[in-house]
Amino acid sequence: MIQEAIIRYLRKRQQNALTPKVVLFDMDGVLFDSMRFHARAWSEVATKHHLIFTTTDFYLFEGRTGESTINELFRRTFHRNATEEEAHAIYEEKSRLFNSYNSRVPMPGAADVLEEVAKAGLRRLVVTGSGQRSLIDQLNQTYPGHFERDKMVTAFDVKLGKPHPEPYLIGLRKAEAKANEAFVIENAPMGVEAGVAAGIFTIAVNTGPLPDEALTEAGADLLYPDMASLAKDWRRIMEAAAAIKESGM
Repeated sequence: MIQEAIIRYLRKRQQNALTPKVVLFDMDGVLFDSMRFHARAWSEVATKHHLIFTTTDFYLFEGRTGESTINELFRRTFHRNATEEEAHAIYEEKSRLFNSYNSRVPMPGAADVLEEVAKAGLRRLVVTGSGQRSLIDQLNQTYPGHFERDKMVTAFDVKLGKPHPEPYLIGLRKAEAKANEAFVIENAPMGVEAGVAAGIFTIAVNTGPLPDEALTEAGADLLYPDMASLAKDWRRIMEAAAAIKESGM
């Protein structure tokens, strides 16, 4: 399955080999088990401001900037974007709620994936739509030695955000890598779309409540049920990429 997925990717991208140098990690739902707290905070602030939503929306919107999410709800409810003042105030409210709920629990299996990636000699970068400074600051405490702050891509670095490829293209630039020299690890449809649109081999890990189809239909090259399963398979992924390169496909 892994080898076939890599061959499909290479043919689609008209590349001869997948030669990974870097792994670009989403943060919420991949490195931290935090999406349930984001969804709770968004739901409460949306209710307070009489915005039309479902809780599932916030899993589907994951990866967007906060402003983009607010504008989506405003267009749905009021048929207009939020003003700058409205967006700022609502996002501040949401951030306060999130920080009060968030337990900063690492995603089970994420540390194992990072160790496997490090053992394979690959660099690790974070590419997140989040502007939650509390989680960004927590990364180096939870996963010491894996991430460099100046290499992270956050909501503060992008104009468009996921599902646009911009965040992952910035990640490639910061990593000084080409698209076929990277992996993306994502848990949300919009993040998967962004990775695929950037031309990167994108691995989805379904750590949330959405059906698998939401991730495969977004274009994921491989799908895993959790980070622990991905950690166990990481060596096989690297071996498959190396074997295809040696065969000259």
